[in-house]
Amino acid sequence: MKSRFRILPWLGLAMVMVLGARMGHAVESGDATAAPAAVTEAASATAPTIAIDKTELKNGGTIKVSGQAAPGKRVYLEVWSEDHDVRASRFDGEKDKETGKRPYIFYLSSDMPAYYKIFVQKDLQPKIDEAKKAGNKWSYSALLKDLGADVAYAVPAKIKIDHFQSTLMASIVGSRGKQLPAMDEKETKKRSMQLVKARFRSIDKVFGAVVDVQPDGSYTADLNIRSGLAPGKYKIVAVVDKKVKSEPAVFENKISFPTVYMSNAGTSMNLIYPFVLTLVVAIFGVLMGAGGGFIMNPLLVTLFPALPHTIVAGTVTPTVLFSQGSGIYNYSKIKFINWKLGASIGCAMLLGGFIGPKLTEMITLEQFKFAFGWILIVLAALMFWQTTPGYLERNKKEQAILKEFKKRAEESAKAK
Repeated sequence: MKSRFRILPWLGLAMVMVLGARMGHAVESGDATAAPAAVTEAASATAPTIAIDKTELKNGGTIKVSGQAAPGKRVYLEVWSEDHDVRASRFDGEKDKETGKRPYIFYLSSDMPAYYKIFVQKDLQPKIDEAKKAGNKWSYSALLKDLGADVAYAVPAKIKIDHFQSTLMASIVGSRGKQLPAMDEKETKKRSMQLVKARFRSIDKVFGAVVDVQPDGSYTADLNIRSGLAPGKYKIVAVVDKKVKSEPAVFENKISFPTVYMSNAGTSMNLIYPFVLTLVVAIFGVLMGAGGGFIMNPLLVTLFPALPHTIVAGTVTPTVLFSQGSGIYNYSKIKFINWKLGASIGCAMLLGGFIGPKLTEMITLEQFKFAFGWILIVLAALMFWQTTPGYLERNKKEQAILKEFKKRAEESAKAK
């Protein structure tokens, strides 16, 4: 009898262990099921939301953005053109601070978004203003880091970039040089930042401080999408961290004639203004026997800064054919053309036509303006000197030419 009672404690202990094991397994199973749900819930809670007040603009306008982010987090808005890419290039000929050598490497991409801008919080405006004091020497990568906006920099970092090893002589004649092997992801991101600056140039075109964030994490922003941009779809993404961002909000920018989009320039333009300007310039250009190209070039660069200087140079060149063709016909009627001299000069211009286009894409807008400005100053000084009374007196041949010109012009007028 006593031996039977002795077994009871052991049976009780065994039952407790079995029940405990089952309960532990149930709890463990419950945690395994609940854990992913908790993680998912936490992740969805920290991802910002985004909403826009309109989905369509007509050649620019204002988009009101609002949403909710985690309290205490900064909110950045990355905005880019989805439908149109443009070309961006940069020639690195600056002396390396460590080695003292010039790399002479040419970077080129055709995948740069036609529009790209990061909007930051309003309280970061002083940092943007400080960067502007550096003039053309401001650094895109440094400003990104200073603003904390590097967490939002994503789209240009993925573009395809080709780079070429050039030489001093090759750069002078406009050669890109030998193509180098593809860069890794880190180097591509670094060079893409330089291409962003080279393409858009101005700080205001790539950064804006308009985001207003409240203590509870709600935010609002009025995004001013300037006129003259590419048509098509644009995307806006709210970012608080590299891996924490909203789904993109999409709007469309529409344009209509006489505003047209120039794909290689990445901008839209109303054609009426350049038409009237060119008409006036062509009259004086043909009068001087130059076709007007040397006048149109600086005017377009100055009056239409959205146009890259490479596009201006390339566009003006064929347009001169129209004025030159008309000028050749009319000058030939009054026999003012010396074909032997013209053919000789034309051969030199033919050679320069091969070098010029390549060289143009390897210089910056500032270098372009500097070189072109000095050429115009020298030409203006020479032309002014040749019109002074002292010069005309010492050069009777010049006077004879002027008299002959006047005589033939009068004869031509009478013939009509």
